[in-house]
Amino acid sequence: DVVIVGGGVCGSALLYSLSKYTNVKRVALIEKCDQVAQVNSKHTGNSQTLHFGDIETNYTLEKARKVNRGASMVKRYLLTHDTERSIYTKYHKMVLAVGEAQADKLRERYEVFKALFPDLRLIKREEIEAVEPKVLQGRGEDEETLARVTSEGYTVDYGRLSQSFVERATEAGEQADEKSVELMMGTKVVDIEPVLSEEGGERFVVLTDKRTIEAKTVVVTSGAHSLLFAKKLGYGKDYALLSVAGSFYFAPQLLNGKVYTVQLAKLPFAAIHGDPEVHDAQQTRFGPTAKVMPMLERGKYGTILEYFQTAGLSLDAFRSFLSILSDPAILTYIVMNFLYDVPLIGKWLFIRKVKKIVPSVRLKDLR
Repeated sequence: DVVIVGGGVCGSALLYSLSKYTNVKRVALIEKCDQVAQVNSKHTGNSQTLHFGDIETNYTLEKARKVNRGASMVKRYLLTHDTERSIYTKYHKMVLAVGEAQADKLRERYEVFKALFPDLRLIKREEIEAVEPKVLQGRGEDEETLARVTSEGYTVDYGRLSQSFVERATEAGEQADEKSVELMMGTKVVDIEPVLSEEGGERFVVLTDKRTIEAKTVVVTSGAHSLLFAKKLGYGKDYALLSVAGSFYFAPQLLNGKVYTVQLAKLPFAAIHGDPEVHDAQQTRFGPTAKVMPMLERGKYGTILEYFQTAGLSLDAFRSFLSILSDPAILTYIVMNFLYDVPLIGKWLFIRKVKKIVPSVRLKDLR
């Protein structure tokens, strides 16, 4: 009935939802790796954050409502099924405003968002110091410092969450009569082709490197590759793709929870934040950096050709890329993020970003 292509957290969540809460009889999950969640959803491949929209300063209230609904479902799943906290850890989280302009922005957003997030509090220097002492050590007292804080901070290993979804989906399939959940690991999808069924309706043939499947519905949740499949099927032809991948710097424990900085208005990427590593609170991660790179999967140079097939190399696409990259703020940001990965120089440049969160951090602390 349904074939899901891609076994990251999105594909595995859909597999769980279909097997647990619907009358869909036969579902198959196809994943090119030998295990689920080995790319974007692997714990080293993302920010390990469950985003509710409460402290993300680039979210509108409408987007925060939508994100909050989805994140609350994941939270409920974790609290119900991960009582030993092997998938997640819980901390406080805050967004830090330094200077009059950022403090004014935070006060304004607090008034707008506090009804949606009643746990949110606006705190000043004394309370910030009690919650996150390193944030104020070495910071000038003449700088206005304000924070929005909540106790609802979840650091999530999305790889383990994906595995949990798959395990529970399989259990649901085994317990239900006439229900089948099939996992096809280590199987690469080569193509998806629409065909007409004998009844006259549209179906899809999924060609893999091992077998061929026919399905009523195909859902592609395979990261940047999804647009490539969409375009082959005639969808999304007016979209181009600008791939961005990030890295993190590590330091010994400097923070007790998640600390975000205020988002820059023109930049759609995540502002730098610091938080404890999901399975090791003795390590603090700072980042992400954000590098534009012409490939569909970081480190997989064989996906460069696929990127150019996907990117949409039309005149309109080039105009769009040029429009983005010609903005001085964005261009400077992109160049700096390339430099952050350069040995020695990168650490020296990046520590200035980290000092916005922990002023007393030293160069030798970062790796």
